[in-house]
Amino acid sequence: MKILKYIGIALLIFGALFAIAFFIKTNNKSAIVYETQTVITTSIERKTVVTGKVIPEDEVEIKPQIQGIIETLFVEEGDQVAMGDLLAKIKVVPNEQSLNSAEGRLANSRILLKNAELEFNRNKDLFDKGIISKQDFDNVQLRYNQAKQDVSNAVSDLQIIRLGSKGGAASANTNIRATVPGTVLEIPVEEGFQVIASNSFNAGTTIATIADLNKMIFEGKVDEAEVGKLRVGMPLEVNLGAIEDQALEAKLKFIAPKGNEEQGAVQFIIEADLFLNDSIFVRAGYSANASLILDRKDSVMAIPESLLQFDKEREVPYVEVQIADQKFERRDIEIGISDGVNVEVLSGLSEEDKIKVWNKTEPIKKGDQKSTVN
Repeated sequence: MKILKYIGIALLIFGALFAIAFFIKTNNKSAIVYETQTVITTSIERKTVVTGKVIPEDEVEIKPQIQGIIETLFVEEGDQVAMGDLLAKIKVVPNEQSLNSAEGRLANSRILLKNAELEFNRNKDLFDKGIISKQDFDNVQLRYNQAKQDVSNAVSDLQIIRLGSKGGAASANTNIRATVPGTVLEIPVEEGFQVIASNSFNAGTTIATIADLNKMIFEGKVDEAEVGKLRVGMPLEVNLGAIEDQALEAKLKFIAPKGNEEQGAVQFIIEADLFLNDSIFVRAGYSANASLILDRKDSVMAIPESLLQFDKEREVPYVEVQIADQKFERRDIEIGISDGVNVEVLSGLSEEDKIKVWNKTEPIKKGDQKSTVN
């Protein structure tokens, strides 16, 4: 019994010591002192960022007018060319069936011409002697002239099949020239490649792509939630991924009237004229981000957005305003535009109000940090 008595006394002593230690530790905690901030007057911009790329305003694909094989290339990618500069030369490879048919037509037309010539000479003598009428002679002369024209046409057809053009104009089609001035962006063919002519049924083989790199545009996509806030003529600030710490100005010139659905969201294409400067060389295809100012207000009353709290039931914004030392009351407010840092206050506050910083974080103690790591 004495042992149980001693155990009970020991438990009472330990309990009393634990209660005293807990009371001392609790009373040693410092009371939370909330800081306050006042309303500020500032300018607020609401922006959106559009991802896209920088491309030439116009790209021209040079295509041949005849089919054949690339015999010589005279330019390389990156070369500057003027209108009419020689880009490539094509060697014509005629189709054997077409060549054989053209040669046969020429031989046949020459036979007919020879026969028509004999008939013409014979009837000319008869007409001179007054044996046949002028009408009969005119008909013979007409057939003779038609036979000569048929031979000329057959010769031209054969030259086109063999050389790509007739007579001295053969180089007009086999020499591929630049149709616009600019920079050669791409040459997708090499010497020896077979090319197809551009016609009504085939787009043809692209020999070179030329563009003027002094006229560049920004092309990006905007979500449907923001496209309604855009208007042609808005200024943009374009940041290039390949060039750091430098931004280019641009002006919005086109907003697509139709959107395309991409991953569940409707996107609208926009284009903006890019204002280049001599200090930056912009290559076609650079990735870029463009900032557009959707709304702006100057000299408005605002508070940091971190001071806002929201009613869980009514979802209305409010702040806590100091009414005495470390005593605060709730104040519902009406807010306007926000830039993610500051938010406009439309009503509910005055410039003298001191607003509670309710979400200030305490610095992590070393002991707590070590225990967290362990």
